[in-house]
Amino acid sequence: MAQNIYDRAEFFEGYSQLPRSVHGLAGAPEWPAIRALLPDLAGRQVVDLGCGYGWFSRWALEHGAASVVGFDLSEKMLARAREMTARPEADYRIADLETLELPAASFDFAYSSLAFHYIADFGRLARTIHAGLRPGSQFVFTIEHPIYMAPSQPGWQTDAAGTRIWPLDQYAVEGERRTDWLAKGVVKYHRTLGTTLNILIEAGFRIARVVEWSPSDEEVALQPALAEERDRPMMVIIAAGR
Repeated sequence: MAQNIYDRAEFFEGYSQLPRSVHGLAGAPEWPAIRALLPDLAGRQVVDLGCGYGWFSRWALEHGAASVVGFDLSEKMLARAREMTARPEADYRIADLETLELPAASFDFAYSSLAFHYIADFGRLARTIHAGLRPGSQFVFTIEHPIYMAPSQPGWQTDAAGTRIWPLDQYAVEGERRTDWLAKGVVKYHRTLGTTLNILIEAGFRIARVVEWSPSDEEVALQPALAEERDRPMMVIIAAGR
C-alpha cells in the first residue's frame, strides 16, 4: 500500500497552505504548460489519478467533460474535493494507486498531477491506465523530475567558488528515497527519466511530448522565487497517446 501522508495532521495542514492548494490550478506555475498539452475534453469520460482537492476534475467538467472519476488515497483530500464540487458528474473515490483496477476501455482521457513519484510499481499502474483507456485516448501527467528527486542533501549547496549547485546522489540507482517535506520520512520512488518513458512505451503508450518544465521570463518577473527552477528542473510533464 502506498504511504498515505496526506491524512497526517501535520502534513495536511502544511499542504493546505501551499499556493496550489489555496488558489488551485492558478497557483500551479506549471499549469500553462500542462494546459497546452491537453486535448479538447468535450464529451469525454475522464479519470483523474491522485485527484487531491479535485481542482483538475472541476476544470475538466467546466471545459466540457461528460464525467470525471477522481481517485485518491486520502480521505481528507477527497472530503475537501466533495465539499468544493457541486457538479454531480464528478465521482470521487478512495483508492490506492498501487492496487488500482480500472474497468477496461472506460475512459477517453487520463490525468495525474504530482502523484506517480509516490508509486513503487509504476509499471503496473501504467498498464492499468492503458487498459482503462479507449483506443485513441490521451494521457497527460506530471511528476517530480528525477534530477530534483536525487540530491545528495536537500536543497542547494555552494561550491568552493561560491557557485550554487544541486548535487546529485546516485542518479542511476533507482528505488525508494526518503525526504522531509511538510512531514518527516516522506517516501518517494526515484526512477530515471529514461525508465519512466520506457515503462510507458512497454505498456503500449506512444510518447507525444516531454516537457522538463522551467518558468518563462514573464513568470519569473511575476514570481521571482521561481528563478531557481531555471537552474534544474523540478518537474517533468509527459503527454502520451493510447
